[in-house]
Amino acid sequence: MSNFADATSEKRFGVAETENSAAKLAELASAALDALKDGLVVLDAASHVVVWNRAAESISGYRREERIGRSCPEEFYQLASGHQESSGKREQSGEPKHGHFMTSAGCAPWLDAEAEKAHSMERAVLVEMCHARGHRVPAMLKRMVLRDEFGGRLGALLSFYPAEETDQLPHGETGGGVGVEQTQADMEDRLEEAFRAWETTQIPFGLMWITVDQAAQLRKTHGREASEAMLHAVEKTLLRGLRPVEILGRWGDNEFLVISHERTAELLIAHGQHLAGVGRTAEFRWWGDRIGLTLSIGVAQSGTDAGESLSTLLKQARKAMEASMFAGGNHVSRSHG
Repeated sequence: MSNFADATSEKRFGVAETENSAAKLAELASAALDALKDGLVVLDAASHVVVWNRAAESISGYRREERIGRSCPEEFYQLASGHQESSGKREQSGEPKHGHFMTSAGCAPWLDAEAEKAHSMERAVLVEMCHARGHRVPAMLKRMVLRDEFGGRLGALLSFYPAEETDQLPHGETGGGVGVEQTQADMEDRLEEAFRAWETTQIPFGLMWITVDQAAQLRKTHGREASEAMLHAVEKTLLRGLRPVEILGRWGDNEFLVISHERTAELLIAHGQHLAGVGRTAEFRWWGDRIGLTLSIGVAQSGTDAGESLSTLLKQARKAMEASMFAGGNHVSRSHG
């Protein structure tokens, strides 16, 4: 009888010790999550919140006690203007036409691989989060699918931080984050969306107008095919110098535009100087001849150079680019009106 009692006591002690260890582990994990500066939200397979850390509370305005065990708030975030796909692309990918990912429908369990792929954003993208008080908060957000060892879906993880920190993002972290528009018409649509976003939400917005100093001469001496090959090489090189939230597009025959979100004109100029340096590394050969390339860049920033319209901002960026060309090329300028 004594041996049985001792065994029972040891078993109870072992269970209690295990429960105590699990509680300490949970407390440690919670403290670690709350120490993070980024907001972190974890959803289970039914898209119910199981983790909502302290930074998520601070950024979103929603308290943890209000969200644990529930779905995400209605319209928790949407892709920012200028970073949404065209309606045709959204229809093909199965995404909501209005750009919201986290409405009640968007929080539902993903039913197939294509839907999961459409909603997974493993690179940070610029979004507008809806704060608990109703106003919009520009933020950088990543969304990842969580899986078990057999590939089964366990849930999803969201991480986000305020967009005023976008100038701290490393250059060249492009992945799928940088938008690339191949036609001027598509780029015009992006420009209008970004300008409207600046007018309504004050998301920082600036332009870099870029021309290749050797483009006109190369087209004249080597022909259109060589010129197009050179522009393609420059585009690939520029992507190495852009941040995940930026959009690069062709403009005219020999030029590019970059939609950027640097906070100030000074930061935009510094970014342009970085791109000019990156441009000099472009490797371009034509029939065995290596042709050195340089860039003339003009920058213009919303709020300081925009005037009353997008057309004014474009004129200022073009004027600055021409000033860089007149300075001998391989230069970055900003127009002051």
